[in-house]
Amino acid sequence: MSKRTSKSKIDWHIVNKVREIRLQKGITQEDVAVHLNLSVGFIGHIESPNFRAKYNTIHLNELAKLMGCSPREFLPEKAL
Repeated sequence: MSKRTSKSKIDWHIVNKVREIRLQKGITQEDVAVHLNLSVGFIGHIESPNFRAKYNTIHLNELAKLMGCSPREFLPEKAL
C-alpha cells in the first residue's frame, strides 16, 4: 500500500549509489532483501520511482556491512 510520491534528491542519490555498488559487487536485490530481512518486492519498491519506499540509516549500515564499505559511500560529497 505504498503511496505514489516522488523521492527527494537525497533519497534518489542514496538509492542510486546503493544500486551502483550492489551491481559492481554482483549483489542481487534478493541478496539485499535476505540480508536486511525484507521482501524482494520492497527492495524493488525502493529502487523504483513509483513508490516512496527508501532505505533508513539502519538499512544503510547493514548494506555497508554486506558490501564491505562505509555507509558514507552512499551519501553525496556535498549537500544537494
